[in-house]
Amino acid sequence: MKNHPHPGELLREDVLKPLALQVTEAARRLGMSRVSLSRVLNGRAAISPDLAVRLERAGVSTARAWITLQANYDLWLAEQRQQPRVEPLQAA
Repeated sequence: MKNHPHPGELLREDVLKPLALQVTEAARRLGMSRVSLSRVLNGRAAISPDLAVRLERAGVSTARAWITLQANYDLWLAEQRQQPRVEPLQAA
């Protein structure tokens, strides 16, 4: 897969923009700082389990869905990096 989107981008584009919510107001409603939410929306911080629960409580999908999006993004990033040589843990 090419350039997997950060879940914060999905939150910004698919949730906040259609609702015409500015970062400051969204952060207030989610009970977090504007700076913390901005870092997530701009892909500089991950969606934490706490934020995932807050999003669910705010009516934006499920916490599990947000955590899955974040895990898939993190896995995609790991697959893009050079990995060291790995040997089987059990003898063949």
